[in-house]
Amino acid sequence: MQRHTSLGGAEFAPGTPYLNTASGGLLPARSRAAVCEAVAEAATYGTMGRDYFGPAEEARRGFARLLGVPAERVAVGSSVAVHSAFIATTLEPGAEVLVPEGDFSSLVNPLATTPGLTFRTAPLDGLAEAVRPTTSLVAFSAVQSLDGRIADLDAVRDAARAHGARTFLDVTQAAGWLPLRPTGFDYLACGAFKWLLCPRGTTFLAFGDAALGDDGPRPRHAGWVTGEDPAASCYGPIARPAATARRYDEPHALLSYVGAVASLALLDEVGVAAVHAHNTALADRFRAGLTARGLDPRPAPGSAIVSVAGPPGAADRLAAAGIRVAVRGGLLRFAFHLYNDADEVDRALEVIGEA
Repeated sequence: MQRHTSLGGAEFAPGTPYLNTASGGLLPARSRAAVCEAVAEAATYGTMGRDYFGPAEEARRGFARLLGVPAERVAVGSSVAVHSAFIATTLEPGAEVLVPEGDFSSLVNPLATTPGLTFRTAPLDGLAEAVRPTTSLVAFSAVQSLDGRIADLDAVRDAARAHGARTFLDVTQAAGWLPLRPTGFDYLACGAFKWLLCPRGTTFLAFGDAALGDDGPRPRHAGWVTGEDPAASCYGPIARPAATARRYDEPHALLSYVGAVASLALLDEVGVAAVHAHNTALADRFRAGLTARGLDPRPAPGSAIVSVAGPPGAADRLAAAGIRVAVRGGLLRFAFHLYNDADEVDRALEVIGEA
């Protein structure tokens, strides 16, 4: 079987197999250096740094470039849950929201707990068929956090469009390794601290054409940074909101976005297609190894995430061996990214198989 080396080069040196990107990515060396420099500058220039808005704007452009969406349709924020809560405010009382069973709580909980909305679930593989004329919004993850299953994006989008429903796509577990051209979706959110390798506190919310029109949703959490001229928007109601999706920005965490600029540049240099080929080759090698050992990984064709019900003591053995993985929903979850290689796959299989 062909061996695959890490794509990370000198950017990563974790010292132990890190197979847990689905929980949080490793920070590249260039990103760590950029954040440390910004921290040092804060001692002289304050916590807003020398240029508060510059890194957020550059990160906005970097994310837009990776996803193939216009930068003027991207807002920056701090968490997918905040984005989801905002989108919940765009719905009329009584509106029906459809989500997959067991999707990630940051996406679904703000929608499920908003008073006046009708909340409905369906199996992921039947989500498109579950859309009906009464559905107002379909919210779902491109890749499931629990087991790595990849949603049929086109089928769900087309079904929603046929019934007049809007779509809210979460690409937190997809962006950075899965090639995406997410056209036709009304809202797209991404927590960038996983596969995009950005510091925690970096998220993006992209708007489709109709969602950002003149009759788009009110920016209910708008602060001074959302004004067309932020310096003139510090006091009282904002007279001129930004003409772009920046009117939906949260006041961002500067240090997070300083690091995000460097991390997104790295992924742009390596290329999502190369990361995808690398990650899925490792995941396929791991699945084959599990099957050869009599274990049955959860079906997730083409995914960089592999989940399996491990044998007794496997989680403890992996931890003792310094192999970082996650336990989610009673499953061992492994996530393969550009800093992993075939030796780490084989070592994890060896430890799992130990009696």
